[in-house]
Amino acid sequence: MAITKRPTAPHLQIYKWGIHMLLSITHRVMGVSLTGGALLLLWWLVALSLGPDEYASFQLCMGSALGKLILFGFTAAQALHLCNGIRFLTWDMGRGFSPEGIMRGNILVITGTIVITALVWLIGYGLI
Repeated sequence: MAITKRPTAPHLQIYKWGIHMLLSITHRVMGVSLTGGALLLLWWLVALSLGPDEYASFQLCMGSALGKLILFGFTAAQALHLCNGIRFLTWDMGRGFSPEGIMRGNILVITGTIVITALVWLIGYGLI
């Protein structure tokens, strides 16, 4: 077989790393980690269906400091995945590719993630 000289994609080392790359990678990692959150929701539903004793053990586990940290991470992962997904949809429409548009998108994704996560937890604790 003859070897053809095809162009190759540039290697990651020549790219200038930026927040948009970090958000893109984090979007994919959070998408995978949301599977763990789905299993957590499944555990909650199974505990709920098995009766008060099983549900009390679920509440005890999720009410601990580690449980609350996991739930907070799950909330933040969902918010980040949602906001970044909306940005990817705008990119699919061909908008927001200018340097200013990318920076604006970065700020909106980070701000949206923080606001949504804070609102969910404040509403959950009855503070709003």
